[in-house]
Amino acid sequence: MTWIDAELALIALAAMLSPTTLTFSVFALVLGDRPLRTGFWFYVGALTATLAIGVAAAFVLGDVAASDDSTPKTWVAVLDIVAGVAILAWVVRALRRPPNQARIQGMINQMSGLTTASIAAVAGAGAALANPGGFIPLALKDISETNPTAGGYVVQWLFFTLVSLLPLAIALIFLVVAPGWASRVLDGARRWLELHARTIAAVILVLLAASLLRNGIAGLTS
Repeated sequence: MTWIDAELALIALAAMLSPTTLTFSVFALVLGDRPLRTGFWFYVGALTATLAIGVAAAFVLGDVAASDDSTPKTWVAVLDIVAGVAILAWVVRALRRPPNQARIQGMINQMSGLTTASIAAVAGAGAALANPGGFIPLALKDISETNPTAGGYVVQWLFFTLVSLLPLAIALIFLVVAPGWASRVLDGARRWLELHARTIAAVILVLLAASLLRNGIAGLTS
């Protein structure tokens, strides 16, 4: 595994543990009386949106970030440093603020409306609320740096997409296999997320920022 591959794995983990995405995903499963229906179409929406972005980006970006040698291009190195600093600043700011209960209640109200919404509305909400968001450009940059073949690009983007949505996928599987147990676990997960999600996400984000800064500084000084 190269350093870029490891960085892509960190980006996928950071997207997977994003407090906002996790919270919306859990709310999609616990706030209605048909969690499997809501969760499934929420997942389909997020999965479809993320895959579609990857397909579009393949034609636009290609291997534009790939370097002819082992050091990244200058603009890629600068982008890595800017992204690393921005992530660290966001982590510091997020950890210094107390949980925003009004925002959490707003998320609950927003997701509660999905329990009786149409399939299209639920899928649309998943596409808008459960996609990896700001981690997508970083993942695309990393994949482009590997100068992938068409098949390699597909494999890497599928990896990023599936990992970023893994908690929701696992929860859906458990709802099919053991619905009663899964519902109790999800209720506990909702409370746990409110207490610990930001801390765990912060650890992954700091590691990701360190990786980006390392690559950026190495690219500018080599």
